[in-house]
Amino acid sequence: MKSKNIPADIKSKSIKEAQNEIKEIITNLENTETNLEESMDKYNRMMQLNYHIQEQYKKKLKEIKGSDFDDNKQTSIKE
Repeated sequence: MKSKNIPADIKSKSIKEAQNEIKEIITNLENTETNLEESMDKYNRMMQLNYHIQEQYKKKLKEIKGSDFDDNKQTSIKE
């Protein structure tokens, strides 16, 4: 799944907001009265939310790795 396929309303969510929506979707999917088409739509949305969360974690990891590298580089220069 590519980032461009993720709806704007999902892209604007924080990780916590996306996780909360996933929990709501799971609860809804566990309801046996939900029809198949609605369940498939909710499942697809859940997958998009999950992908968004993964991308946010990757972005944060790059930021952390970048800041650690910069900190270590500055420490090495001072020594």
